[in-house]
Amino acid sequence: MSRSNSKAARHMDALSTGDLMQAELQLYNHSFSYVKSMALKCAVDLGIPNIIHRRGGSATLSDLTAAAKIHSSRMPYLQRLMNLLTISGIFTKLHAPDDSCFTSSETPSGVAVLYKLTPASYLLASNDVTSMSSMLKFLVRPLTFNTFFDMHTWFKDKQATSFFEMTHGCNRWEMTRRNAVDNRLFNDAMVADSNLVMEIFLRESGHKIFGGLSSLVDVGGGLGAVSLAIAKAFPRIKCFVLDLPQVVNQAPANDTVQFIAGDMFKFIPQADAVLLKSRKRNEAGSMKPIFRRFLMKERFRRASVHLAKR
Repeated sequence: MSRSNSKAARHMDALSTGDLMQAELQLYNHSFSYVKSMALKCAVDLGIPNIIHRRGGSATLSDLTAAAKIHSSRMPYLQRLMNLLTISGIFTKLHAPDDSCFTSSETPSGVAVLYKLTPASYLLASNDVTSMSSMLKFLVRPLTFNTFFDMHTWFKDKQATSFFEMTHGCNRWEMTRRNAVDNRLFNDAMVADSNLVMEIFLRESGHKIFGGLSSLVDVGGGLGAVSLAIAKAFPRIKCFVLDLPQVVNQAPANDTVQFIAGDMFKFIPQADAVLLKSRKRNEAGSMKPIFRRFLMKERFRRASVHLAKR
């Protein structure tokens, strides 16, 4: 036995049985963590959050099976899926007597399980303006996952610019220009995120931030979800959206917001304020409150020169 193997064996002997079992469990948890993401995607693809939402906020396993057109032989596996998502906090469940449920008994004891929405799964109901299902579909897919398979290679290659470019041969924005499906998924995801952002932001801090403005340009504003929300809440503000041509070409026609195709590093239209949507992390590593996701420069003049210098 080599010296290194001998040292490893002694270290292993020093660990208790409990430590070894916990270590193995931790490794399995990390290795199978992708299953949670895939299970969540499966639930959204089956329409489960929408089904529960349409039924008033609760549904039995039989309700879900029938509404999602799942073969009856798959019901035990659907139950496993729902149990996983319940444990992870996406749904909750409660037990109710047969006569209080929508369907007949689903357990031998005459008690049925009702699955209910949590705040997280409520945000996945696609018939709500703040639905985040589009963001989930954009993030949980092969193109995103494949980006990280060669992460170790990136650390050894000083020429590589990013995980994404190393894997796909182009940067993130070039991909949206080349791939129409990716462009649509990306834009839909940004709209979903912006709808939720503005729902909260305008409720909490809208008048304090936007009061007194007569014009605003949303830099990298995508399909205009943020600007549309601002224009609706503050009709006196003239809103402009500046984004790349492949994004502006997909923007819906409307009389409320004016879309401008261009590169923010080369030109930004003049306005009373420039709006940049961003994300920051707090000391605990979680996302900062929504009110810090917007960088406003009031009475911002010569914005393109300032931004280019930055």
